[in-house]
Amino acid sequence: MLSLERMLEAARGARCVDLAQPYCPGMPHWPTHPPFASARTKEHGDYVLPGGASSAAELIALGTHVGTHIDALSHFSLHGRLHGGLDARSLGVDTMQPFVARGLLYDAAPGGELGEDEEITRAQIEAGLGPLEPRPGDVVLVRTGWGARWRNARRFLNGQRQPGLSLAAAQWLSAGGVRAIGADNVALERIPSPEMAVHVHLLVEAGVHILECLNLEDLAAAGAREFLFLGAPLRIEGATGAPMRPFALLLPVRA
Repeated sequence: MLSLERMLEAARGARCVDLAQPYCPGMPHWPTHPPFASARTKEHGDYVLPGGASSAAELIALGTHVGTHIDALSHFSLHGRLHGGLDARSLGVDTMQPFVARGLLYDAAPGGELGEDEEITRAQIEAGLGPLEPRPGDVVLVRTGWGARWRNARRFLNGQRQPGLSLAAAQWLSAGGVRAIGADNVALERIPSPEMAVHVHLLVEAGVHILECLNLEDLAAAGAREFLFLGAPLRIEGATGAPMRPFALLLPVRA
């Protein structure tokens, strides 16, 4: 077992890559979820302390599936049943443990982006990961390139038409025992998807969490394929999802 000093030494030498998109008014959001809103509720000088100090604060409102977020297993059901036949509260986002896991990145469009109707097949992701075969507990991230569109909500949402993961690819990853699969698009799978088959398979049948609206541009630019994945959702009791700010730690390559 590594000592605390050894762990701290490794962490200090690592590069930390932020995998979250910024929150701001006008940011993209799925039409059935409420948008992000923010308003200043207290300005500097509104209330001044005896020594001259004052503070400022904001009020925010957003849906639990807006921005970079994770889907709890209670987010989807099939014929009225949730994963493992459990109830929604026992599968809420507040029951999830923080992520400290091996992360893998599959870049489906190096240096660019996939077309709006492209679907990532099992063969593509299996070949792309190569010897980095997914193991139980891993988090696999898929870059489509659409995360670079984030600052233009209309282009990012694209009328709810985006590339994404195929059902066969999702089934291959879940068979490897991964804990979560994430992507830089709005729904992970290619949309439109009338039955949302990838969501149903992962959340209901396999018990695999889904991360959406990630920022994978810096991670891909760093040439990272394997890394330490860290993150945790907001602990909202009974919620079907929550905002999340994940990170990738890239350890230095030793000669």
